[in-house]
Amino acid sequence: MMLRLALGTLRHRVGAFVGTFVAAVLAVALLAAGGLLLFSVLTAKAPADRFAASDLVVSTDRHVTVTSTHEKKKGKTKTKTKSERLTGAGTLPPDLADRLSRVPGVAATVADSAFPVVLVGPHGQSVHGADDAPVIGHGWGSAQLTPYALRTGRTPRAGEAVIDADLAQRGGLSVGSRVMVTSRAGTRPLVVSGVAAPSGRAGLPAQGALFVADSAIGQVSGLSGPTAVGVQAVRGTSIGELRDGVRSVAGDLPVRTGGDRVEADLPGAVPDYIGPISIFGFTIGITGFAAVFVLTGTVSLGVRQRLRELALLRTAGATPRQLRRLLGAEAVVLAILAAIPAVPLGIVLSRVIAARFKEIDAIPAQFEVRTNPAVLVAAVVVGVLLTFVSARVAGRRAAKIAPTQALAETAVAPTGALVLRTLIALITAGGAVAVLTFVPLGGDLGMGMSFISSALLLCAVAALGPVLVHGLTAVFGRVAGLGGVTAWLAGLVTRAESRRVAAVAVPLVLMFAINATMLLTSNLLTKVTHSEAAARGAVATAQVTSRDGIPLTTVADVVRQPGVTGSAATVPTSVILPEEDEPEDHPAQGIEHSGDSAIDLGFTAGNLGGAGTFAASKPLASAHHWKVGESVSMWLADGYPVTLRLTGIYERARGFGELALPGALVASHDPRGLATGVALRYDGDVASRITARWPDLTVTRGASTATAADTEDQEGAWEVMMAITLGFTAIAVINTFAISASGRRREYADLRLAGATVGQVRGAALREAVVTVAVGLVLGAIVTGIVVGAFSIAQDGAFRIIVDPARYAALAGGVAALGLVAGIVPTRVLLRRRSLPDIVSPE
Repeated sequence: MMLRLALGTLRHRVGAFVGTFVAAVLAVALLAAGGLLLFSVLTAKAPADRFAASDLVVSTDRHVTVTSTHEKKKGKTKTKTKSERLTGAGTLPPDLADRLSRVPGVAATVADSAFPVVLVGPHGQSVHGADDAPVIGHGWGSAQLTPYALRTGRTPRAGEAVIDADLAQRGGLSVGSRVMVTSRAGTRPLVVSGVAAPSGRAGLPAQGALFVADSAIGQVSGLSGPTAVGVQAVRGTSIGELRDGVRSVAGDLPVRTGGDRVEADLPGAVPDYIGPISIFGFTIGITGFAAVFVLTGTVSLGVRQRLRELALLRTAGATPRQLRRLLGAEAVVLAILAAIPAVPLGIVLSRVIAARFKEIDAIPAQFEVRTNPAVLVAAVVVGVLLTFVSARVAGRRAAKIAPTQALAETAVAPTGALVLRTLIALITAGGAVAVLTFVPLGGDLGMGMSFISSALLLCAVAALGPVLVHGLTAVFGRVAGLGGVTAWLAGLVTRAESRRVAAVAVPLVLMFAINATMLLTSNLLTKVTHSEAAARGAVATAQVTSRDGIPLTTVADVVRQPGVTGSAATVPTSVILPEEDEPEDHPAQGIEHSGDSAIDLGFTAGNLGGAGTFAASKPLASAHHWKVGESVSMWLADGYPVTLRLTGIYERARGFGELALPGALVASHDPRGLATGVALRYDGDVASRITARWPDLTVTRGASTATAADTEDQEGAWEVMMAITLGFTAIAVINTFAISASGRRREYADLRLAGATVGQVRGAALREAVVTVAVGLVLGAIVTGIVVGAFSIAQDGAFRIIVDPARYAALAGGVAALGLVAGIVPTRVLLRRRSLPDIVSPE
C-alpha cells in the first residue's frame, strides 16, 4: 500500500521531488565515475609484453619484500609479508644466460640489458615514444624477445643504433640520421642504421625502443650485466618442468611465465599506477563525502517542505511508522529513476576526469577507463541506500508531526534530538582536532589529512546547523532588518526560521570550506616548496640545468672549469626504508659536491658527508629516532642493499627529498642516473664558457626555484578534484535554494494577499538570501581557517589563514554571487504575473 501511495505522490507532485531527483542523479553519477576510475586503475595491466616471444623470463626481483614474525598469545606466531615496488632493475650475473642454456628443454636464451636513454634528433629535438613514452635502450640481440624485426636498414655496429618505427616517425628520423644518446654512462653520437618494429605495429605503446650493438652495451648503458634473460623452450616441453629446471639454476631469482613476464621489464618502461590509485582513491573519497553531504541535506529539506502534507496524512489516520515507510518508499523509487540518467552520466564523467588527469601527467597516458557493470550496479545500490537512509532520518522527526498541524498556516516539525546532534558534533569536532593535533600534517599525508579534518568539521557544522545559524542570524538578521518594513520582515523571517536558513546555508558552507581548503593548502604547499628551493640555492652563483638531464661525466667536466670554487649536482632517485616491518618508498637525491658549499639544506645537525654516508630530513629522522653517527640500512632504486652512516639532519626537504646520498652511488644504481642540475659557485666568466662548450646546458644566475615533479603533479591533481567538487556543490547550492523557494509558495501568496507588492516580496527574498549567504560564508571561513591555520603551522611554523588573498576573495565572491543568484531567481520565477493565480489558489 505504501509503495502505491508513494508512486501516486511522485506522479502527481513531480515538482516537489525535482530537487531530490537532481541531487540523486548527481550523487549516483559521481559515485559511478569515481568507482569506475578506481576499478580501472586497480585492474590496469601493462599495455604490452616486451617478452612476448619468450616462454620464461628470469630477472631480479622488482620489489623489496620484508617478512616479519610476531609472537601472539598461547605461543602462536603471526607472519606478515609486505612489498614495495622498485623504480629500477638490478643486474643479473653476466654468465647466467649461458648457464640457463644448458638446462634440459631450453632451446635458446637471450640476455636483455634494458636502460633508459635520452634521444635527441639531428635538429636538437627530444624524441619520445607514443604518448611521450620513455625511450629504452637494449642490445640488438634482445630484439627477438618481443620480437622486433627490421623494416629498413641493417643491424647496428659500433657507433650505430636501430630505432623503432614510432621513434622514426615522431622524430622525423630515417636510416643515416645522426642522433645524440644520453644515459648515465654519458652522451655519445650514434648513426641510425635501421628501423625496426614488432609485428603489426610501429612500436610498443608504453616505451620507445633503441637498439645498440651487443658489443657496445656496457659502454652505452653503464650496466655490469643483463637486467633479464628470456628463455625459449624446445617444442613439446612442459613449461612447468622447464620452470623447475630453470629455478634450479636461477636460485632465488624470480622465474616468470605467462602474463607475469611483463613484470621483468624495466620498471620505468611499465606504466606506474601506484600514484593514480592514491589519486582516484582520494577522488572517490572527496566526491563520495560531498555526495552524501548534499544528498542528505537535500532530502531533509525536501521532507521539511512537505510537513503540511504529512500532517494531513496524520489527520487521515496514518501512523508515524507508516509515514516513515512512505518517505522511504518514495526515496527508493526516486533514486532508482535517478539512476537511469546517472549511470551514463557517470561513465562520461569518468572519461572526462581521466582525460584531464592525463593532460597534467598525473596518470599514465596509457590508462583507459573500463566500464564494469558490477561497479555501476554498486554505485546505484549505494545511491539508493543513501537516499533511503536520508529520507528515513529526515522523516524520523517529521513523521511525529501532530495531526492538528494540518489546520495551521505553517506546519513546523517537532523539535528535539538536540542531545544527539550535540553528541555527533562533539565527536566529529573532536576527531578533527585530533587529526590536526596529532597527525603530521607536514608529511606526505598532510593534504589528505587536511581534507579529512575539514570533512569532520563540516559534519559538526551540519549536526549543529540550526544552533550555529541561530546565533549568526540573530546578528545578520537584525542588520538586514534595517531599512523599512520589507527589511524588517526579512530580518524577522531569517531569525525565526533558523532551521530553514541552516538547511540552505550548509551547502554553501560545504562549497566554500571544501574548495577553499583544497585551494589554499595546495597553494601554500607550492609556495613553501618554492621558498625552500630558493633558500637551498641561495649560496650558489648560478644553476646549470638541461632539458633532459646531465650525466655525471659531464658534471665533472663542468666543475673543472677555471674559476669554479664549489659545486653540488643533484641526482633524483628513490630509497626504500624498513618501517615497522614493512618497506616504504621515500624520495631522495644523490648529491655530488665539491669545494665551497653550493647548496644549503638548512642543517640542524651535522652536514653532508662523503662516501658511505647520508643525510636525512628532520621529520624523517625524528620519525625513525635517528641520531647523527648512526648506521642505517636501506635499499637503493634497483634493490641494492646498503648501510650508510648518518652525518647530517636538514630542514629544507620540500621539493628536494627526504634523504641525501652520495651522487656517484645513486647514479650507479638508479636506471636514469642523470643530474637534474648543478649549483655552482664561481668567479669570472664561467657561464659563457659552459654554454659555448655545451650548447644544451642553460646557466641561470641566482637561486633555483625548481620544485620536484611530484609536487607539481599533486597540485594539478588537487585542482582537478577542486573543479569536480566546485561543479557538484554549485549545482547542489542552486538545487537547495530552488527547493526552499518552491516550498514557500503559500507564504509568498499570503504576503501578496496581505497587500505586499511583487517588488516588496522580491526585496525581502533578496535580503534573506544575503543573510543566508553571509551565514554560509562565515561558517565556511571558520572551518577553512581552522584547517588551513593548522596546516600552515605544520609546514614552517607560521600561522596563516588566508594564504592567497586574491584567490580567496575570488572564491568567496564566486560562492556569494552563486548563492545570491540561486536565492533570487527561483523567487522571481514564482512571482511572475502569470504565476499569481496558482500562488493564491489553495493547494
